[in-house]
Amino acid sequence: MKDVVPLQPVDYLVIGNLSCDLTPSGPRLGGTAAYSALTGIALGLRVGVVTNWAGEVSLDVLDGIQVRSLAVEHSTTFENVYTPEGRHQIIHHNAPDLNYENIPKIWREAPIVHIGPIAGEGKSVLDRKFPASMLGLTPQGWLRTWDGDGRVHIGTWPEALHELSKADVTVLSIEDVGGDEQQIEMMANSCRVLVVTEGSAGSRLFWNGDLRRFHALQLEEVDPTGAGDIYAAAFFWRFSTTHDPWAAARFATHLASFSVTRRGLESIPTREEIQTCLVEVM
Repeated sequence: MKDVVPLQPVDYLVIGNLSCDLTPSGPRLGGTAAYSALTGIALGLRVGVVTNWAGEVSLDVLDGIQVRSLAVEHSTTFENVYTPEGRHQIIHHNAPDLNYENIPKIWREAPIVHIGPIAGEGKSVLDRKFPASMLGLTPQGWLRTWDGDGRVHIGTWPEALHELSKADVTVLSIEDVGGDEQQIEMMANSCRVLVVTEGSAGSRLFWNGDLRRFHALQLEEVDPTGAGDIYAAAFFWRFSTTHDPWAAARFATHLASFSVTRRGLESIPTREEIQTCLVEVM
């Protein structure tokens, strides 16, 4: 899929590298940018993505999304290796960084801007101002590191407590911080709005010194991949339209619950699921 020329304004801009995920059935498209952008389309938004991409797999599945892709030798490439000790994630390639100058000027005032790193990219983008935008952050890619063999581990982000205050909403998984409740508490004190997703347990939201929990729908789990990215896109959209974080969390928690019943990018919400969840939170 080639860049759309001329580019058109977007409602939802996702900044983050797409990933090439190595699976037993072959490489497939992944990454926060893919799952969140497709969720944005499902919600009826005009969506743009800024990413590095080497073309290992087709981007045809992103039909309807404007993609500003910077040509690189290798896309960020992950592989999940399953052993008796559990799952290990390996990073084989890491695409170059993304910065503010990579963002087309026509997209810099998008109503919703989502910085969604997967392997350290985009930190400098958070330093730039988006005065016309609701700025959402999913910092998973800044909270991971890897050793010389590419094995991915939970890492540290020393600047976190200072940098998190620059975003309007931060969404992360309990797994991103290794279940460290002390770190979550410190982050909550630095964030305007902090959401912590907890898989089948749902999510919790910290706002204005208050904490509320939201239970997920209990559906049969087939594949949880991408559920957090779907949650984030749903939350950012609902929050931007209602300015009510509680309503946004309830909607996003329920919508992400449906996503785990399907595999890969097939987990993107359907129109019927979106309508069901909107009715539930009204």
